[in-house]
Amino acid sequence: MKKTKEIISDKVSVVNQILPHVNKWAWDLFIDGAANNWMPTEISMSKDIEQWKSKLLSEDEKLVVKRCLGFFAGSESLVANNLLLSVFKFVTDPECRQYILRQAYEESLHNLTVVYICDSLSLDINEVYEAYTSIPSIKAKDEFLMNITTDINRPEFNINTTEGKREFLRNMITYYVICEGIFFFSGFAMLLSFNRQNKLPGVGEQIQYTLRDESLHIEFGTKMINRIREDNPKIWTKAFEKETIEQVEMAIELEIAYARDVLPNGILGLNSDMFIDYVQYIANRRLGNLNIPSPFEDTQNPFPWMSEIIDLEKCKNFFETRVTEYSVGNIEDDF
Repeated sequence: MKKTKEIISDKVSVVNQILPHVNKWAWDLFIDGAANNWMPTEISMSKDIEQWKSKLLSEDEKLVVKRCLGFFAGSESLVANNLLLSVFKFVTDPECRQYILRQAYEESLHNLTVVYICDSLSLDINEVYEAYTSIPSIKAKDEFLMNITTDINRPEFNINTTEGKREFLRNMITYYVICEGIFFFSGFAMLLSFNRQNKLPGVGEQIQYTLRDESLHIEFGTKMINRIREDNPKIWTKAFEKETIEQVEMAIELEIAYARDVLPNGILGLNSDMFIDYVQYIANRRLGNLNIPSPFEDTQNPFPWMSEIIDLEKCKNFFETRVTEYSVGNIEDDF
């Protein structure tokens, strides 16, 4: 069977023919993801449990943890459902399909992370998982994600037309750029701030592994978006680019409202105003990877201590030795 370079189509082969490679970059990301395999339950939470039960953590700090877990609980499910129910059936390229299957597995691990942390800290699991309906700032972000991508879930939806392909691309941008690229990384910054104060080391280690997975997801999504755009130049109009920037700007407003809800009094040297600069900084970088001009001027990373972890290029290097150690089943408490 002859393979083509086309990534998306309404005609997907029943055979996932990997060789010969056509989009080897997707296969390489799949191999990277497979080499990074980890399990939340193999990470010790004993110190976290001790700290949670003591007076070491303030109520404001505990609120940050519960709010972040509440958002991740709902959004990780949204991402996984979108991949398997909406995106996968239109992806033709076998290497890309292989990576999407890997990503879906990793999203299930991230859901397990939420469950494991909640169980370890004796949190009310219903309170955490119902946050997407009970907490307005979380509900607003989840509804934003779902509203943009409603059309692709219609039974009659197809990608035979320019508008159909554009709608598919809109879905990819919403989940890979906005949800995973901006919303998730804002939450990572909040939770990883505890590590700087030697607090909740087990939670921090799991978030670092999750961040490593998500950095690959974003790289994959960005390359797919750019390839689809390259293969179908008619779908990327000035109006669509303007719409993309406006959606990102709207997402930034939602994330700022969420930060103010999660950090009403500030903790660990963080406050909600710092996240205005941070999410704008991240948004500029995500859009830059799509060759879209930065909409936010003079933005700086207000969390320089995060640069080695958050930076998409440095993220691989940061975890390189950890991947080697983990591949032989040797997890060290050395984050």
